[in-house]
Amino acid sequence: MSAEDAVRARQSPTGRPLRRVARVVLLDPDDRLLLLHGHEPGDPADDWWFTPGGGLEGDETREQAALRELREETGITEVELGPVLWRRVCSFPFAGRRWDQDEWYYLARTSQTATVPEGLTELERRSVAGARWWTCRELTGAHETVYPTRLAELFRRLLDEGPPDRPEILDTEIV
Repeated sequence: MSAEDAVRARQSPTGRPLRRVARVVLLDPDDRLLLLHGHEPGDPADDWWFTPGGGLEGDETREQAALRELREETGITEVELGPVLWRRVCSFPFAGRRWDQDEWYYLARTSQTATVPEGLTELERRSVAGARWWTCRELTGAHETVYPTRLAELFRRLLDEGPPDRPEILDTEIV
């Protein structure tokens, strides 16, 4: 099943229903990208970097979820939310279970660069080590694990060409 087919069918590559997720590609005035530093609960050595975001709650829209998650995970509220840049289906193990997700990545801009998480869940408190603003050059040269795996390339293209006319469907990632 292609990524586009999986998104359309709203099923994971494993056949389980997909968790609907909104993520934020947050840029500051210097075109730096904010990433969160996560790790497996109980094993800080098993770590990676990822964009802020999370699952939809109740009947909220993806846009509402993106802004809520950004506020909870970073404390950043002064945000101009832009278009959906990318969509991807992913499946990964975390905290003793498998997560199957349909992720939409929203472009956003802010001048508020200080991060102070305000509403982390208990699981997030055990698995998010902090946040960092990355330049494109830093991200391209990074040796750390970053999700989505093509983020450095996508970030470079975003800065060079601007947002796509319509959301790009990224390849399915199974970890």
